[in-house]
Amino acid sequence: MSQSSPAPGVPTEKPSLDFIRQIVADDLASGKHSCVITRFPPEPNGYLHIGHAKSIYLNFSLPLEFPGEAADSCCHLRMDDTNPAKEEVEYVESIKEDVQWLGFEYGSHFYNASDYFEFFHECAVHLIKAGKAYVDFQTSDEMRANRGTLTEPGRPSRWREALPEENLAEFAKMRAGDYPDGHCVLRAKIDLGSANLNLRDPALYRIVHAEHHSTGRAWCIYPMYDYAHPLEDAKEGVTHSLCTLEFEAHRPLYDWVIENCPVPAKPRQIEFAKLQLTFTLLSKRNLRRLVEDGVVTGWDDPRMPTLAALRRRGLPPAAIREFCRQIGLTKFNARTDIGLLDKCVRDELNKSVPRYFGVLRPLKVTIANWPAGQVEMIEAANNPERPELGTRQVPMSGELWIEQDDFMEDPPKEFFRLGPGREVRLRYAYNITCTEVVKDADGCVRELVCTYDPESRHGGKKVKGIIHWVSAAHAQAVPVRLYDRLWTVEEPGGDVEKELNPLSLEVLSDSQVEPAVAAMEPGERCQFERLGYFIADAHDSRSGSPIFNRIVGLKDSWAKVAAKK
Repeated sequence: MSQSSPAPGVPTEKPSLDFIRQIVADDLASGKHSCVITRFPPEPNGYLHIGHAKSIYLNFSLPLEFPGEAADSCCHLRMDDTNPAKEEVEYVESIKEDVQWLGFEYGSHFYNASDYFEFFHECAVHLIKAGKAYVDFQTSDEMRANRGTLTEPGRPSRWREALPEENLAEFAKMRAGDYPDGHCVLRAKIDLGSANLNLRDPALYRIVHAEHHSTGRAWCIYPMYDYAHPLEDAKEGVTHSLCTLEFEAHRPLYDWVIENCPVPAKPRQIEFAKLQLTFTLLSKRNLRRLVEDGVVTGWDDPRMPTLAALRRRGLPPAAIREFCRQIGLTKFNARTDIGLLDKCVRDELNKSVPRYFGVLRPLKVTIANWPAGQVEMIEAANNPERPELGTRQVPMSGELWIEQDDFMEDPPKEFFRLGPGREVRLRYAYNITCTEVVKDADGCVRELVCTYDPESRHGGKKVKGIIHWVSAAHAQAVPVRLYDRLWTVEEPGGDVEKELNPLSLEVLSDSQVEPAVAAMEPGERCQFERLGYFIADAHDSRSGSPIFNRIVGLKDSWAKVAAKK
């Protein structure tokens, strides 16, 4: 049975037949392969972001869609841990958690590039003996200068024609730690006149004297990605090695390594366009800088585009999978509107979470004709679109909280909510009419005095405006974090600091919620009616004392902003 299966209870959505799936289908039909083996090979030097979700979804979905004759299809999770200076166990564990959170299991198919260090070394020795690799003592500046340009061929290093025996001896010294960092590199001997600069004798090994999180100090030479990656794929029997478009120019080098090294299999590299989102910067380097500079609270700050942050913010994994399915695969780079991700989140949450009353910015309402001390239990649907979620009893008294935005002292005609002399309906309850506006010494509205129509509970006068509310006597004050876009421009990346949104986080300390909301446990989601979807923060909430994060609003307010530009 395939090890790259979805978690129990997670549905497998069927994507359309794109160009990669067509290639896979053809390979199976022709008998070239009897199963499909893919891999997801992140470098553990940071947390995964939403861009990686596209690759995770693709690589783990393909073996499920094409199980092969013996159901041996699977996806490998592999750590590309060839740079000990930047990699940490923390990132390894976070990557494992992210893959599983998205709904996929890799089972026994977890690997590390460091598992193959001896194999990489054997292949390097093989290339040296065949006269296809040499140790170069040029400085990095000299190598860069001698590499040539798009119109001029590269110039050979004076060490390029050293005999294999000499190169084997020097490579052994590199391996033994006789040379300091940067003193020399092992280079492939390919074609200095190639139009593809990646074939102009690329580096295969560099010297790095650093502690590796898995192998310790056992090695001081580490393979370059373009050398290690094809060897890892071949060693693991990967059939289809799926990369983003920036690796298209590297494919000839990938194929050269496969053809010239003693490998047990010949995988095929195929490229697709990576995910780019509006109002989102997907760069580990820049995201790391935000964390290190304290601009955000960490890799899981809910404003960040990392999967850890999206999980903490409350996005359901099914919505991310559906988003990846909808955007599909292409061979050209394009920027996807982040509004599509928000829509997928809304659609998923609308199917699965209950709706409750919460007032973010409370304004006091006193119902003057409400019987003193009376508390009435109002039956409210947990989700009108999902009758199976049932109903709940919401207490109502003569003092309520409503949203400040649901009142205007001098409202225009198209404003159908509360105003002096205006009548609105309280959701599931009664009609009320504003009879008095009470202000403080600064002239700010402090309280509204209203009357209610006792006959309107199950009928009465029809009004256009319906607002939500919370009984003041039964409400609980909770902190609410209103997260918004971290960047203000559709294509961030120019001046990252100036592009940051100063209003990306607003913290409300005195929001009022009904008893059912106050009882929510950390990690539980709900909709605050008319306001948006929220989650009790899994890190900071305590049982009986939730702190809420806004997952997404009910409408895309940024679409209007973009339309005005």
